[in-house]
Amino acid sequence: MRLPLLLVLAAAGPEAAAQSAITPTNDLPNPYRTIEGWARMPADRTWGSTSAVGIARDGISVWVAERCGTNSCAGSNLDPILEFDSTGTLVRHFGAGLFHTPHGMFVDRDGNVWVTDCSCTGPADQRQADSVGSDGKPKGHRVFKFSPDGKLLLTLGRAGGARDSQYFYQPNAVLVAPDGSIFVAEGHSSAAGANARILKFDSRGRLLKVFGSRGTGPGELDQPHTLAMDSRGRLFVGDRSNNRIQIFDQEGHVLEAWSQFSRPSGIYIGKNDTIYVSDSESGGVNPAHGEWLRGIRIGSAKDGALWWLIPDPAKTEPGRTSAAEGITVDVRGRIYGAEVGAKTVRRYVKP
Repeated sequence: MRLPLLLVLAAAGPEAAAQSAITPTNDLPNPYRTIEGWARMPADRTWGSTSAVGIARDGISVWVAERCGTNSCAGSNLDPILEFDSTGTLVRHFGAGLFHTPHGMFVDRDGNVWVTDCSCTGPADQRQADSVGSDGKPKGHRVFKFSPDGKLLLTLGRAGGARDSQYFYQPNAVLVAPDGSIFVAEGHSSAAGANARILKFDSRGRLLKVFGSRGTGPGELDQPHTLAMDSRGRLFVGDRSNNRIQIFDQEGHVLEAWSQFSRPSGIYIGKNDTIYVSDSESGGVNPAHGEWLRGIRIGSAKDGALWWLIPDPAKTEPGRTSAAEGITVDVRGRIYGAEVGAKTVRRYVKP
């Protein structure tokens, strides 16, 4: 077991995690085998970009929100939310006409499926145009809660987006805590003036508090891209453009910051607090982090120890994302990585 290279307490300043030059954690073993093409789309559909993936209540079926065969569902009449059984057979689909860019997913303890619409693909002027549907009504920048059979149960956010004291503008991820509290990570853009914060709601969707602001210091964020929670109730935030994970309590107080898991696009914490962190951008979208291998790093959420790395087999290309962005794990320990650039969901298993 490899011990963490950097465990930064809040008292020491999480900005050190983003700014300190530490040795890339690339020399880890890989005990996993990659399974391609495990999920079968209908004959009339092809995979679009995917970053939203989760495990159904049965522990083995897989939910995916794919971007309607391309990288956006704008103008599409396809259902973006798909459920595959463990054999890869499509068993359920829904959500047509609701989304611009499905981005993050969380499946709660009752099996309900939560999906964020970050409305964050394409040029800004085109995103604005796409945020208005064919019916003339605004779309995008919301969070949806569906029952497992596709009934829309709750919608958070203003259609078309809102900033500042309003919400949301480009929500990335959603998580439901054991007590029913809802956390949403907001801010996909790293441009100056973009939102970078966490919003906490009660189980009915009433806003309780907002924490985090744009920056590199303790509790500050730049592109909070993913959320996870460990068995102790600590909230893990993938502070992607700061190349770190920040760990908060549920009231928004920062506890630690970790950089050893590289540039986090996705985080999943599973059985025994095993943590799975996907890096889909180092060296491609983020050349400054170019010495770090993209892929999935696996370790312990208890102490930050690193165990394994599933490397991205793709060639690094400037401006291109590859490898898993969204990530989840079923009860059998099989890992699923949702890929934006490659437009696929890969399965990883131990031989």
